[in-house]
Parts: sequence; C-alpha cells; structure tokens
Amino acid sequence: MTIAAMALLLGGGALAAIAGTALAHNSGPEPAPGDQHLMVTAATVSCPDVGDNLRTVPSSARLQVSQGLASLDRQVSDAYQAMMSGGSSGSTLGALERQRRQTIGAMADAIARGGVQRPDDLMRMSACTTKPTGTTPDRDLSQRQIPSRGGNQGQGQEQEQEQGQAQGRHHQQTGPSRDDFVDITTVAPGTGGPPFATPRGRGASAGTFSSACGRNENGHFNSDNVIVTPGVTNGAHHTHDYVGNSTTDAFSTEQSLAASGTTCSNGDLSTYYWPVLRKLDGTSAPQPGAGSDGNSGSVLTPSSVTLTYRGSQSGAVRAMPRFLRVITGDAKAFTNGPKNAHASWSCTGFENRQLTDKYPLCPRGSQVIRSLAFPGCWNGRTTDSGNHRDHMAFAGQNDACPQGFTAVPQLTERLTYDVPPGDSFAVDSFPEQLRKPVTDHGDFIDVMPDALMNRAVGCINGGRSCS
Repeated sequence: MTIAAMALLLGGGALAAIAGTALAHNSGPEPAPGDQHLMVTAATVSCPDVGDNLRTVPSSARLQVSQGLASLDRQVSDAYQAMMSGGSSGSTLGALERQRRQTIGAMADAIARGGVQRPDDLMRMSACTTKPTGTTPDRDLSQRQIPSRGGNQGQGQEQEQEQGQAQGRHHQQTGPSRDDFVDITTVAPGTGGPPFATPRGRGASAGTFSSACGRNENGHFNSDNVIVTPGVTNGAHHTHDYVGNSTTDAFSTEQSLAASGTTCSNGDLSTYYWPVLRKLDGTSAPQPGAGSDGNSGSVLTPSSVTLTYRGSQSGAVRAMPRFLRVITGDAKAFTNGPKNAHASWSCTGFENRQLTDKYPLCPRGSQVIRSLAFPGCWNGRTTDSGNHRDHMAFAGQNDACPQGFTAVPQLTERLTYDVPPGDSFAVDSFPEQLRKPVTDHGDFIDVMPDALMNRAVGCINGGRSCS
C-alpha cells in the first residue's frame, strides 16, 4: 500500500502521523474491508552494530574505518527512509546487505593492511532485519503535541503541524510515539533507583569535584562525533550540544584541543557533549543532524548543566590520563538492546522515580531531568579502544572495578530543562532509532591540565566537595 493510500484510510493528517514509522508490506491476501490497517506494520531497520564489535584499529586504518562507520550509518538511514516511503522491506534489506558487505569488507582490508589480523567475523554482520516499533503508524508525535497535564483544554488537544517548512529536506520526521511518554506522577517511588550513588563506608573515596562550564550559551553545536567517527563531517547524523572545550569538531586533534579555549570557569579544557533535546513544535531546519536527518523541532537550551566527578566505593581513585576518551549510553540502543544504556530521565521533585525507556511528563513547575553516568574504571593502559568502550568499565559486584581495571574519577552529568506541560520533546537520534529515550548518550574527552586533574583527585580522595 502506498503512503497516499494509507492517508486515505487514516483520514486527515495521516501523512504527518505516519512519518515516524516504516511501512513493511504484508505479502498475504488483500484484507477484508474495515481491516485495511492490517496491511502495514510499524517497523524500523535493525542492523548488527559493527562499531561496537571493533577491537583493534591500527592508526593507519582509523580514517578509513571512521569513514566506513559513517557510510554504514548512512546506508541504514537511507534504507529506513526507503521503507518509510513504501518500499518493499525484502528488496530494501537485500540492497542494504550488499552495500554493507562491500563497506565492511573495505574496513576489514584497511585493518589488515595496518598489521592486525583481518576481522573476518565482521562480514557476518552485513545482513539486517526489521524490528517492530511497538507502536501503531498513527501515533508519531513528531508533528503533534501530547495531551497536557494541568493545562487548559486547548493545550490538551492534539495539534497537527504543517510539514514541508524546510523545503528540500531528505528525510521525513521520525519519532517519538505517544507510547514513549509517561506521567511521572503515576510512576511508583523507588523506580530505577538513584541516578548517582555517593560512595560511602570505610575506604570509600567520598569527595566530589565539579566543573562549571555553562549551558552552551555560546551555541556550540555540530553533528560530528570526534570520538566515534573522527575526520567525518556529520558522522553522528544528529546534533550535539557542547560545553567545555570551545573548538571541538570532527577534525579536532589532541594538539588543537589542548590549545583551545574553554567555557569552564576553572580552566578545564575537557570536551563534554550530548545529543540536543528538541521541543517538537513542527519546525524543521534543512541541515545535517537536524531536519535533513529526521530530527525536527526547536533546540532546547538546558536550564542547568552540572558536571560532577565522584569517587569509588572500593577505595581511592587515580588520575585520568590526559586525552582519555569515554562514552556512556548507546545511540542505537533501540535496535541494539539496553545493555549499554546508562541514561535516565526524571522530573525535579520526583528524582526517586527514574526512567530509562520513557520520557517523563512533568507537572507544572517541575523540570525535565536527564542524568548520564560514565564508567569510572580504566584499564590503566590506553586512552581509547577499537569500540571506544573496552578500555573503560563500570564498577561491578560490591562496587569494585573489574580485574585489570583501576578506579578513576567518575563523571556524572545532570541536565535540567523547562518543558511546559502539554509540549512534547525528544532527544536527537539516528533516524531509524526513532528518537527513543533509551538512545540517550554522552561523550567526554579529558583535557584537564595535569594540575587541575591532581586537584580533583585530591578532593575526591580527601572526602571534600570542590568546584
């Protein structure tokens, strides 16, 4: 069935309503009148995460691997767009597999040329599938508002927003759905536990160190990711908010970061970034990372950004090495699964109720909270790894670091936003991830001067709170 036919079945505004879902065709018999909605299934494209399975990438292969990862993301995005436009899932996935096989093969060849054993196991990651979104095609909120809590009756009505405000954009708007939101007052207290646990007890390093780096008042945005896809413009396909280091982009080097200015009041040159949060107000800029990649809405500036380093339950922390790269969360957690999801959502006044897979609807006067916890255990050897995860770990049983890892200051980020009741919002994401809350994530490169890092370690190990 075409999108136009779907619009006739669903009535006015259906084109906006189905924009966040892919249409996977049913090859069975034509349904009886009144059952036409059975002809389509809300689905997205799900592919094995090649980047997460990289182990060793020699320096000579880094740029080609980075370009390959960006190409894989673009291929998935284009396949999702083709399905969303009514293309057959079978032919679309077949073409996608052929593209991925060629790109992955070129990446494996580059790794082998660098003197590392060719990672042939990556070739088994070429094939993709469809994944049900768990929502019906007419429940996308990219062009609609959610019912208000505590507002007037007018705010409680769904309002269609005009499409096409950004002429020539490549992608239709994608996600989220009404099912991705929950009224925080209906969530049981104690759900999810506290976002950040303060180390306590004998031997714990119970101090904290904070950097005040502002709320991105300078408007430092781009859709790059210097950690995951260095050297590639728009490697993230979504827009990042930056505080701290004032020059970070895809082409930053250790030398350029060290020579940069900073928005941090204490001279911290570290770069802190996360995907922007947008109000879904129907606006859409035809720019990479924004409307061109399915991320509609006006960017919301945080009301507050708190960057705090905490200690370890099992003992003292040691200094991070300068230029250590650390990521938390998973931008593809909707299709990858939640094993690497480490973000939570809540509302001020309700922080004993933490959500990982829902956006909170906060009552009037309460702010939306995003909390991001980074791993606090380091392998003691390298400042990065092939998948940008293996050199770091979260504390495990008894809050101790895994064998072979040592505790370093653990970065925690708390962001608040003013979102009026009745307004819908969403985090930026890859198009096929449908802007799901579970995809929230953050990135960090330690560029603290050594003296400042040593001061942070002293405060944390000494049980003091410093800023």
